[in-house]
Amino acid sequence: MGISAYIKEIGRGKDGARALTRAQAADLMGQLLDGQVSDLEIGAFCLAMRIKGETPEEMAGFLDATQQRLHHFESPANQPSVVIPSYNGSRKLPLLTPLLAGLMAREGFAVLVHGSTTEDTRVTSEQVFAAMGTGALDRPTRLEPGRVFFAPTQVLSPALQKLLDVRRVVGLRNPAHSLVKMLNPVQGRALLVCSHTHPEYAQSMTHTLSLIQANALLLRGTEGEPVADSRRTPAMTGFIAGQATPMCEQQAGSLTDLPALPMDNSALATAAFIQSALDGQIPVPAPLAQQVSVLCRLAQHMAATSTAPSLP
Repeated sequence: MGISAYIKEIGRGKDGARALTRAQAADLMGQLLDGQVSDLEIGAFCLAMRIKGETPEEMAGFLDATQQRLHHFESPANQPSVVIPSYNGSRKLPLLTPLLAGLMAREGFAVLVHGSTTEDTRVTSEQVFAAMGTGALDRPTRLEPGRVFFAPTQVLSPALQKLLDVRRVVGLRNPAHSLVKMLNPVQGRALLVCSHTHPEYAQSMTHTLSLIQANALLLRGTEGEPVADSRRTPAMTGFIAGQATPMCEQQAGSLTDLPALPMDNSALATAAFIQSALDGQIPVPAPLAQQVSVLCRLAQHMAATSTAPSLP
């Protein structure tokens, strides 16, 4: 079937719109990604969902359809890979998502960062990686322990990149901008690093990660990026097979000791700062060190059991 019936359900306005089931959402997204709909229908879908908002069940369905159509990367057999979606970029602060990736690689993990440019005015992880000498992949590959890989969304799914690019035409985000933050393009065991920007997104993402039985870390990111704010440790929630457990409380009180971050947030200045931190010339900001510790604990629990145990 086409998506006109779905648009009729979701396009009744904020108060009149009806939520889709997970299966319906998967079918709708599948048709979008398979190129079975017109540009007019794509625009109608994006605007209707922007007004209505996605339910966790709809987001799980969108993810189901997207995961089935991705070009996947192969994870090492002996441990989970760390997957870091990077889509917001940096507007004011240095973008330290590549530092998080490098720190996890230093712990021996294969790390896949995926992302694309959604706003031309922001510094992106791809730009910082390029300044550090890490080029973007042009095809899926087998991930290797102790290395960082960057994959543009175009490599994961050209159709998904096309849906993200609708924002440049209509000026509004659509469900693709939310689902990429929970997207796992790794075949095999993987640990997702997810971030939210507002409390309501924390609730909906928690529900969605539970529905898809994800192994993940969820925190309030820095300018929308899934990296702890260098100035204050955020609360962090871990997921094993979808079971959520608090892993770290938000740092309370007044800030008395701020990290010496570069004033220039350009890709070149950020790359130099990150390399200095990785080389041990300057200290890693404490919140990032805490995030690395939490991720390592989650990976240990993944390795120890295939069920969903209670976490400390």
